[in-house]
This record gives sequence, C-alpha cells and structure tokens, in this order.
Amino acid sequence: MKNHTVAGHLLCLFTIAVWGTTFISTKILLVHFEPVEILFIRFLLGLLALFLARPKLLRGTTFRQELTFAGAGLCGICLYYLLENIALTYTLASNVSIIVSVAPFFTAILCRLFLKEESLHASFFIGFVVAIAGICLMNFNGGGWQFNPIGDLLSLLAAFVWGIYSVLIKKISTYGYHTVLVTRRIFFYGTLFMIPPLFLFGFRLDLSRFVDPISLGNLLYLGFIASALCFATWNLAVNYLGPIKTSAYIYLTPVVTIVMSALILHEPITIFTILGALLTLAGLFLSESRSLRKACKKPQKFHRKQRHPMIK
Repeated sequence: MKNHTVAGHLLCLFTIAVWGTTFISTKILLVHFEPVEILFIRFLLGLLALFLARPKLLRGTTFRQELTFAGAGLCGICLYYLLENIALTYTLASNVSIIVSVAPFFTAILCRLFLKEESLHASFFIGFVVAIAGICLMNFNGGGWQFNPIGDLLSLLAAFVWGIYSVLIKKISTYGYHTVLVTRRIFFYGTLFMIPPLFLFGFRLDLSRFVDPISLGNLLYLGFIASALCFATWNLAVNYLGPIKTSAYIYLTPVVTIVMSALILHEPITIFTILGALLTLAGLFLSESRSLRKACKKPQKFHRKQRHPMIK
C-alpha cells in the first residue's frame, strides 16, 4: 500500500542516517576497546533494550523458523561486522566502504535466485553503477587506491553475507511475528555466535573503561539507537519495500559518514567528495525510481484480509 511504501523509504533514510555515524563512534571507542569488544557490548546492549521495549516472549516458533532466525543472527550480526572489522586491519577504510557498498547487488541477485518475487530492472543496475562511481570518487584523495587481496576479499565477503541476511529477513517477515520480537531473537543468536570470536580476538574484563563518559555515551548510542532501534526499523523497511529496494539505501552510508566526519572530527571535504556525494544520490534515485513512481500513484483498493503480516 502507498502508506507502507512511503513509511518504508522514511525508515530507510532514518536508519542509514544513524548507521552512517556509527563509524565515528567506533573510531572514538577504538582508543580503549578492541573491535570485537565493541561489537559484543553493542549488541548485548541492543538485546537488553529490545527486551525492555517488549518483554513479551516469542512463542510458537517451529524448528525451521528458529534456524532462519539463527541464520539471520549469524550473517547480519556476527559475520558481517566481524568480516568488516577484520578487513579494516588489512586494507584501507576507503576500500572497505567501497566494496561493502556492493551489498545491494548481491541482495538483488540472491533475491532473484531464492525468493523469485522481486524482478530486476535496468534502472536498478544503472543506479548501482552510478552510486559505486560516486562512492569511489568520494574516497579518491588524489593518490589513487591501494589494494590488499585479503582485506578486499573479506570486504566482498561481508557484502555477500549482508545479501544473505536481507533474503532471510524477507523470509522471516512472512512468519507474521512482531518486528521487535523478531529483531530480539536475531540479536540473541548473533550475540551467541559472537562469544567464541570474543576470546579469540582479545576480550578484557576491564570495567574501568566504562567510567569515561565519552566511551559510555558512544556505547549506549551504538547499543540502543544504532543496534536495537535501527535494526528494528531496517527489518520493518524490508517488510514494506522488499530487500532489493531497501538495500539500495546502503549507497548513502558513505555520504553520511563523510559529512558527519567533517562536522564532528573536522575531516576535510574536497571537490571529489561533493561530486561523489551527488553521484551517489543520483544512483540511489535511479535505483529507487520505479518504487518512488509507484508510491506517488493512487493506492488501489485492498480487501480487509490483505493486511500486512506484521500488523496485529
């Protein structure tokens, strides 16, 4: 329906606006915390926030559904962020941001292969090329790019894993459970899968690090807003728009990061940054053009039985 389409786009914009700032918070926290520690604390706080938001338990699930929840937690919570953070230790952050931004392409291909319900149009692929060109331009500093096979491959794998997560979320949306309960179950599995890497990559039980108000504030922001709230809004957006249209908004993440880095960290913005941002926005518009045109049309009449599965 028209209202769901508009709401889906607004949810995507809000989510990406927040996710684009997480790099800054993480960069501040890396002074006192290891990357895997930040991830574990972030999603543990998110799990707590989701439980407080809706203490009701998710009951009546089947074993097959639980496997889908576990797969989403493994891919979207554990593997994606671990692969991204490990890639940052091998290659440049600009390389990671560019390569991870191809996630919408993997999402589109996987949805076509496994869901067979979302058709691919030329406007999506044209928008993809334009957006990636814009992201490359934003990360161009005049000296070219440096490549590292291991780091770049890990980044590509992270993008692929996010595509799997998007497909699983679309499948989960058909179960009809409440978004908060679904997100909480996914967080539970994702946090559970993160425990073994926690000890492999150096976990320290040093509570003195939480005394610093800046560190504590950034952890709370990452846990409550960027994780608990934004994963719920993202999952709901996937229900409304589908995984392909929703994933296209990932193109905007580097734009938000660069703008906020300039405002908060006082990092410089060049002419390449401005042109790249404009190209990225143009690519997003092209990818979403069919969806936006549909949203502007008159809504068709629906029978009362055709309610969205997440609306109770």
